[in-house]
Amino acid sequence: MSSESVPAPPPAPEEGAGGGALRAGERQPAGTASKWRSRRYRWDMRFSPYAYVAPFFLFFLAFGLFPLLYTGWASLHQVELTAPTDMSWVGLRNFSRLMSDEFFWNSLRNTVTIGILSTVPQLAIALGIAHLLNFKLRGSAFFRVAVLTPYATSVAAATLVFVLLFGRDYGMINWALGLVGIDSVDWQNGTWTSQLAVSTIVVWRWTGYNALIYLAAMQAIPHDLYESAELDGASRWQQFRHVTIPSLRPTILFTVIVSTIGATQLFGEPMLFSGSAGATGGSEHQFQTLGLYLYEQGWVNLHLGRASAIAWTMFLILLLIGLVNWLISRRLLKSEEGSRS
Repeated sequence: MSSESVPAPPPAPEEGAGGGALRAGERQPAGTASKWRSRRYRWDMRFSPYAYVAPFFLFFLAFGLFPLLYTGWASLHQVELTAPTDMSWVGLRNFSRLMSDEFFWNSLRNTVTIGILSTVPQLAIALGIAHLLNFKLRGSAFFRVAVLTPYATSVAAATLVFVLLFGRDYGMINWALGLVGIDSVDWQNGTWTSQLAVSTIVVWRWTGYNALIYLAAMQAIPHDLYESAELDGASRWQQFRHVTIPSLRPTILFTVIVSTIGATQLFGEPMLFSGSAGATGGSEHQFQTLGLYLYEQGWVNLHLGRASAIAWTMFLILLLIGLVNWLISRRLLKSEEGSRS
């Protein structure tokens, strides 16, 4: 039998996009896989950033926004910590009681006093340390790490050490004062002495942190300004006053605001410094801050509604500080634009 008479085999069935056989006359859709990859790429570019930032917002909602709203709602009720679901509506009575509470005003005065005693020396010393570290020194990296060590120290450990230093009978501070003929000081039971001692702890812990912030800002100042001032015959002190300080105004303002907010929320240092006095801030509330007063009302006296009102009052104070910051920074910006023009 010749090869010409053998019939040709039928053509093999074509595979479709889903893996099945295509019928006669059907064709595979062109670019189906590439279209799907392109669509998936667009979805990834559109929704991936939201997925990356979603954990922050979830944690903020759970541990930030919800406590803030719940505290605001609790501040309008009479509620005890032992029965947080048993609320009785009182409106603004918790806030009005604060306005006539002498202990609230005492804690507010103490907070302002300790804030001033800690913020002003802290930032002044930090500015001087940053100015020294800005020079080319041997082992500058070591000194930069050393100034940050107090910030990394535990609040409890630092405060307990300062309690021993400011001890009335065997403290090293009184021992040093005795060498120059000054009688021993009862640091914990005096009003100004206790506030000065607590402020010293804050200064020791946060000076290095602010010094590194100032140092980073100083290194961003153009060297041409210093060279021009040096050609004009300006001394190092004059360069510091007329070049460094004006260039650091935004940074100084930032550190002042942050330190003020930290002083408003001061809790750990006075709490541990008081020893057995606990949240009262001394035997006569002489260094009780707003944070300690909030803790005393909420977790000692179990008045959750009053504690919530104190918390919201502190929040409003921080908003006021932020408003002052915005007004001052806006004024500084206008003055800089006016000087440039």
